[in-house]
Amino acid sequence: MERVLGIGGFFFRARDPQALAAWYADHLGVGPAAGDGSAMPWSQAPGPTVFEPFAADTAYFGNPEKSFMLNFRVADLDAMLRQLDAAGIAYARDPETYPYGRFARLTDPEGTPIELWEPRDPA
Repeated sequence: MERVLGIGGFFFRARDPQALAAWYADHLGVGPAAGDGSAMPWSQAPGPTVFEPFAADTAYFGNPEKSFMLNFRVADLDAMLRQLDAAGIAYARDPETYPYGRFARLTDPEGTPIELWEPRDPA
């Protein structure tokens, strides 16, 4: 069976696309692609990507008005959270360390739930 190689893009509606793109670039380092092809889009580091549907009534995402949650892998969760602190961005750190890593939650300026994940090899 032929398989996809990975996620090639994530496209979504926003009330203010330019401001939201700048927020992601400034605070999470996820820069937008140049519409004219003059600059390459953000490229993710190799690693696991979880693709998992949840029940329509899940509370896991937080905001019930959002049908998805973004999960970004980070190399150093503590460093990322210090960066968010410096920018005045609120988040909730999960106090537990799981066999597969550590997590924190925040939302973007338009209320999209974001989970930051510092993966850990469960072996």
